[in-house]
Amino acid sequence: MKDLIEIQEKLFPEVVTIMQRRYKILHYIKNLQPIGRRSLADSIDLKERIVRSETEFLSAHGFIVVTAKGMRLTEDGSDMVEKLHLMMSEISEFRVLESQIKDKLQLDHVIVVPGNTDEQQSVKKALGKACAQFLSKIITSDQTIAVTGGTSMAEVAEEMNPLPEAMNCTFVPARGGLGEQVENQANTICAQMAKKANGNYRMLYVPDPLSEDTYHTIIEEPAIKEILELIHDANIILHGIGDALTMAKRRKTSQDILDHLTKSQAVSEAFGYYLDHEGNVVYKVRTAGMQLEDLEHADYVIAVAGGTSKVEAIKSYFEQGKSNVLITDEAVANELLKGTSL
Repeated sequence: MKDLIEIQEKLFPEVVTIMQRRYKILHYIKNLQPIGRRSLADSIDLKERIVRSETEFLSAHGFIVVTAKGMRLTEDGSDMVEKLHLMMSEISEFRVLESQIKDKLQLDHVIVVPGNTDEQQSVKKALGKACAQFLSKIITSDQTIAVTGGTSMAEVAEEMNPLPEAMNCTFVPARGGLGEQVENQANTICAQMAKKANGNYRMLYVPDPLSEDTYHTIIEEPAIKEILELIHDANIILHGIGDALTMAKRRKTSQDILDHLTKSQAVSEAFGYYLDHEGNVVYKVRTAGMQLEDLEHADYVIAVAGGTSKVEAIKSYFEQGKSNVLITDEAVANELLKGTSL
């Protein structure tokens, strides 16, 4: 396919440009449907007359249908998006962005999806799907997958499918509950992933955070100890990256600690660790489960985070250099590349 793309770019560059544009339009309609032409033009940053011309072509050839509520993909349109995905990945601007982010952050893999998570909920769903697809490519039988909580991980769970090539895999929560909505807790998410992937799962029924005395008592319980060993030895780790103060407030953190985080200029949070702009740990929640040092033993540590509101948190977290895969959106990727350093 790469050779074909190179030939097209040299002999018929206008064909490649048109294909990219039509693929982008189909992709956005798929994520935002039903959507009107004007809204699509605003979302995709193209002139309305170009969008009108292209959507008329796509409608005439049966790839989209135009209704009073807006445009939707037909079955043929959905099939075309899937067929064009690999080719577009080879030639699109996102492949360039992925390569640049990979080099800048010194990562093994980077996946960039179109849009800005802060502006469109559909982009978060796209992040979830990209993570689920990546997982399906790397997972093998008899592996353990540790999963944190949060809305990004919930979207990954929504997009999971059976993994016929990966038998007897076990999904475990990376940590205990946060006292937040049940659907966003790690226990719930890992159970949902396991069921959709036809895998196994184990639960960690431990509150988060813990007092020091409770922590030392509870980790010696045989049932808890067994789960913790699975978590610490996980082959694949899936996690989000949070804004420090937002996460602290979600945990109903005391005012004293909030003041400490503010004074310490905490920017990001992951696995109960709060980090400043340089990636230094300024505060740690006492929690049973995954620790930052455990990440070094995993084959894949996959961070899923999008939205320009999280740019500083993402920069901060990757100063630690603990994850080797980033799945993010176009808006974040462009912000990460601004300037000469993180």
